[in-house]
Amino acid sequence: MVERIAYDEFGLFAENAAEFGLPYPGPPTVRRVSVEVTGGRRVSALVWGERPAELVLVHGGAQNAHTWDTVAMALGRPLVAVDLPTHGHSDDAGPLADGELRVDSLAADVAIAVRALAPEARAVVGMSLGGMTSICLADQAPDLVRKLVLVDVTPGVNAEKAKAITDFVNGPATFADFDAILARTIEHNPTRTVSSLRRGILHNAIQLEDGSWVWRHQRFSRPDAGSGGTRQARPRADQAVLWDRLGAVTAPVMLVRGMRPQSVVDDADEAELLRRLPGARVEHVAEAGHSVQGDTPVELAALIETFVFG
Repeated sequence: MVERIAYDEFGLFAENAAEFGLPYPGPPTVRRVSVEVTGGRRVSALVWGERPAELVLVHGGAQNAHTWDTVAMALGRPLVAVDLPTHGHSDDAGPLADGELRVDSLAADVAIAVRALAPEARAVVGMSLGGMTSICLADQAPDLVRKLVLVDVTPGVNAEKAKAITDFVNGPATFADFDAILARTIEHNPTRTVSSLRRGILHNAIQLEDGSWVWRHQRFSRPDAGSGGTRQARPRADQAVLWDRLGAVTAPVMLVRGMRPQSVVDDADEAELLRRLPGARVEHVAEAGHSVQGDTPVELAALIETFVFG
């Protein structure tokens, strides 16, 4: 008999609070919604709170909106956390001739979702792929990006810098059981606690009928898409174009950079950001790697709070 692991999408918040020492008067007000985008596809999102959203949070590649749960709880503000197309509970990104996701198309879908769910948000916070998408969002729809927070990403991030991450993402297509997917996740995420990684898997993977597990983003794998059949999400404009787009952002910008070896941002990236945007704010988080929202969510929430709301 196959052992089924119970999963309640909104039943893990008490664990988030306990792990990071946050007060927990009871479950936060969170609901899942979806917005129709081009081609009849739907982008899913988590809406936190009942008042108009003050923030938009955009996750990284192979993640989902729940990566922000502890940050959202620490902030205590109404916000929207988006599932990028092909990720989380969102639909596929639609047909692409080359089998790759493009940040421009992701940004176009996110723009529709933000206009529907958070048109007056004070800032957009994007981590990794979500940060690159947010740069393109600022280019396509500057009225939606009043302030921009980039979490451990700049256009200078390349395949070499991100190799450890892509090696993890391009791993096995399925896992025989939960212990197998947890073991691989622990191996590739040395800065995270086992309890947080377990929660992350429950939010970001699906148990199949035979008891095996598959990442949610691999639901949309294509046999001709390269490594493991998984559609690759990468910026299909060259770095110069993306740097130019970031340099043209008129909204205030903050880069939050993890300083542990797992970070993908280096000193040259930071220097180029400041050359193009001399007024940008840069914050170093000593105990975070690439996943600042997972490693040090309370510290990240405090940085967002002061930058966006003063």
